[in-house]
Amino acid sequence: ERYCPDLAEEERRQLRAFSARRRQEALGQGLACPVPGPCHGCPCRKCGRSLNKGDPGISASRLGDQFWHPSCFSCHFCHQQLVDLIYFQQDGRIYCGRHHAELFRPRCASCDQLIFMEECIEAEGQRWHLEHFCCLECDEPLRGQRYVMRSGRPCCRGCFESLFAEPCQACGDPIGADSEEVTHQGLHWHARAACFCCSLGRTPLRGQPLTCRRGRLFCSSDTCSRGQDASSTASDSSDSAFASAPSPDS
Repeated sequence: ERYCPDLAEEERRQLRAFSARRRQEALGQGLACPVPGPCHGCPCRKCGRSLNKGDPGISASRLGDQFWHPSCFSCHFCHQQLVDLIYFQQDGRIYCGRHHAELFRPRCASCDQLIFMEECIEAEGQRWHLEHFCCLECDEPLRGQRYVMRSGRPCCRGCFESLFAEPCQACGDPIGADSEEVTHQGLHWHARAACFCCSLGRTPLRGQPLTCRRGRLFCSSDTCSRGQDASSTASDSSDSAFASAPSPDS
């Protein structure tokens, strides 16, 4: 609780109850000791290899009369070694405190603390406290607003378009969050017919075979192919269908 000074009183109450229940039902500490004679030849709980009498072993009182090799006594999720540290058990497996807690409570992608409120924001496989779902650049609250994910964090439309939007190769305008985007050979176009089209015949190229030379697009017709720059070489051409996708707007 001392690490979470901004919790509301209801969150503090739930955190206390959650911590008390974990201590009572799951908390333990692995004890290092030589394997006793009656356990000679017993399998390590994790790897299954035999432990012989006198070998260094780890016992965990909450998991019965079983032993682990010291290197095997680790978190089921992140594999952090837990010898001489506390562990938490769940369904016969041992966990570090962080990953055991995440079996029961989501963790805020912004502040990295557990979420105890009834409501939270869920997006892109992550969760946030309501007050922490903000633009990564300007901190504008985004609850109920449209946003774009940038490096796993939300960005408001204004910041995205001013800082991260790619310019269209045809018209030069930024490709906004609401626009469909076409990429080809690392270049970007608006997906609309006026931008993603043959440089000579102005034929829309969406879903069509194309050639790209020095950033210019050409359709596959003989007329346009003959009209390409004579100075262009085969090294900067590619006949292929393009990939079209909308901007990552949620």
